[in-house]
Amino acid sequence: MNISRRLGILVVFAVPAVIGGGIVYGLYGSYVPVFVYEALLLFVAGGFASK
Repeated sequence: MNISRRLGILVVFAVPAVIGGGIVYGLYGSYVPVFVYEALLLFVAGGFASK
């Protein structure tokens, strides 16, 4: 997999990170669930990008 495809995958995962982070913060009112959500999303994005 070339570098442009990997960067594209990470950009695609950046949108749910920003939007989803705001939604998670709105639901729970704390940054701890946001950090957990972001960490899980980072692991999933890393899994897709490492293939």
